[in-house]
Amino acid sequence: METWGDGVGRVPAGVTWGLLAAWAVHDAEELATMARWMREARPWLAERYPRVPWERLEVSQRHASVAIALMGGVVAGTAAVGARTGGRSRAFQAVLAGFGAHGVVHLAQAAAVRGYTPGSVTAPLVVLPFTAWAWRRLRAAGVPVRGGASTWAGLAALPLVLGGVHALAHVLTRPRRPATPLPRP
Repeated sequence: METWGDGVGRVPAGVTWGLLAAWAVHDAEELATMARWMREARPWLAERYPRVPWERLEVSQRHASVAIALMGGVVAGTAAVGARTGGRSRAFQAVLAGFGAHGVVHLAQAAAVRGYTPGSVTAPLVVLPFTAWAWRRLRAAGVPVRGGASTWAGLAALPLVLGGVHALAHVLTRPRRPATPLPRP
């Protein structure tokens, strides 16, 4: 077994770069289903949950694509940091924890609507199993798994990062007003 300088076993690339791969599989499902599902589900969601501002939550395919691409940048950067640090990075571990929590949220959403929601197929098949496997591999390699504050910070940051990604996607995809011509002298 290869080791890092302090005797900790080498973490396979499947753990760190696997986060990006698992995310890509999961978000491919979201990319394929999110915009259409929201458009079709909005009437009955509004009826079932009238206090939610559904008109503000509807996303176009373009918005979904941009938001997913932006989040892909976050996950890719974190996977790279995880690979460079052998899975020790607090940022990598926080995103791994957030990814697992994200899978649980998808299951809760599906339970709340009593049916399919975007991401609810790959959450139990990819997200949760990958997350559990990655934590086991980190521990088996002797990597200090930083629970506690960094994990809670990652979980707390998840809605902020998702909200930020969607806010930026909204800005980047909003319809542009045509430029008004300058008055002629």
